[in-house]
Amino acid sequence: MIETMANKRCYYEVLGVSRSANDGEISANYRRLAIQYHPDKNPGDDQAIARFKEAAEAFEVLSDSHKRQRYDQFGHAGVDSEGGGAHFHDVSDIFEAFGDIFGGGVFGDIFGGGGGRTRRVRRGRDVQSHVSLTLFEAARGTTKNIQFSRHKACDTCGGSGAAPGSGTDTCDYCGGRGQVIQSSGILRMTTTCPACHGAGRVIRERCGECRGEAFVPERVTKEVVIPAGVDSGMRIRVSGEGEPSPNGGPPGDCYCLIEVEEHALFQRDGQNLICHLPITFTQAALGATVEVPTLEGPRDLDIPSGTQPNKVFTLRRLGMPDPRGGSRKGDLLVQVQIEVPKKLTGRQEELLREMAELEHAHVTPHRKSFLKTLRDYFVPEESEAAQPKE
Repeated sequence: MIETMANKRCYYEVLGVSRSANDGEISANYRRLAIQYHPDKNPGDDQAIARFKEAAEAFEVLSDSHKRQRYDQFGHAGVDSEGGGAHFHDVSDIFEAFGDIFGGGVFGDIFGGGGGRTRRVRRGRDVQSHVSLTLFEAARGTTKNIQFSRHKACDTCGGSGAAPGSGTDTCDYCGGRGQVIQSSGILRMTTTCPACHGAGRVIRERCGECRGEAFVPERVTKEVVIPAGVDSGMRIRVSGEGEPSPNGGPPGDCYCLIEVEEHALFQRDGQNLICHLPITFTQAALGATVEVPTLEGPRDLDIPSGTQPNKVFTLRRLGMPDPRGGSRKGDLLVQVQIEVPKKLTGRQEELLREMAELEHAHVTPHRKSFLKTLRDYFVPEESEAAQPKE
């Protein structure tokens, strides 16, 4: 799956707050939007669900001081570069992610769904990796080995977080339900239990290897197939290679951020490629057949006589392929640049001066001193010749 950050809206714009907004304003505006676009309030409205997810993603970043700082400095790329951008696959992910802040019951009690008192499994968090490609690799597609960090279940405790031989007890704070109910005016909020973090049970003795976290970090190397036509800023999703779920749900995904290196001859404009081709004045004036580089090898290009500077010639289907699998390729746009020689042979200068005379063009005289040239500028030779000799 290929994604791009180019079409993402500004998170501050999404929540309708200024860049100087405090945490209270951000929370209040997110709460308002969450209720406005809640799926139960807008059944069958895909646009409302999209706005609901968009608001949740914006809040997930702006409510975290570290992520917000990176977002203010680098934009979407800043939070995605750390794997910190939210990627909610369904509405239940949002309810679970923000249950501690707003309470699932805020949505569930008002709209009849979403919050519930039953324990909800969470999918693992997504991670991110970077992959650098040459233009030729991007054009043809390739396979790359990527490296990234994630966590795995602790081998010592088997992912329970408890020391070997130890076990867990029912949480006294929530009675094993994993959630607690709080009242605020007319609203009843069901939030994740702060003591057991939703597990319903607490560890008697923590595992010495993972310190009760149940997971330990690991460095992973994976082979990823890069489709032809990808561009910088696109992301390829590797399903199921992210962080493991903390409570038995599916793992997250790994997103590979693509960066295509600059090429010495070609510039990219979407699926089109641009090549600047130098030609001589005589080739432009008289016409010629010149060799131009393409991704598929050199090709002949006919330059008609009288070609003007910066003229663009289009070579169809010699650009980049569609990264989403289409068969149509972009074009190669060849822009000619007429080079003026810095040095001329005697014969070349002679021929050019003859042509200038035929065109009645005023050109710099040959081998005149600066003072004589300056005098001729103010006193033309014709006027000088007309004056009487002393």
